[in-house]
Amino acid sequence: MTEISITKMSSKGQIVIPSEMRKGFKEGEKFIIVKIGEEITLINEKYFDEKLKDDLIFAKRTEEAYKKYEKGEFKTVSGEKFLELLDEWSK
Repeated sequence: MTEISITKMSSKGQIVIPSEMRKGFKEGEKFIIVKIGEEITLINEKYFDEKLKDDLIFAKRTEEAYKKYEKGEFKTVSGEKFLELLDEWSK
């Protein structure tokens, strides 16, 4: 479930996580902060290894796909055919 809230940064660079979004977290828990461009993501330290592993797998698959694309190994199919293939791949 996606939750959205608004907060602001203090003059000391501190950002308060709204109380309704802190549910399930305990005082003293550590978070990894990842900044990409203008986007900041907080990842609970206890889940970082799992998320990092998933992200690295995704990055590797994306890189492999791009290399195939550069070699002209991708093929063009209609949207309907793509959905059929996607259905087959998900089995």
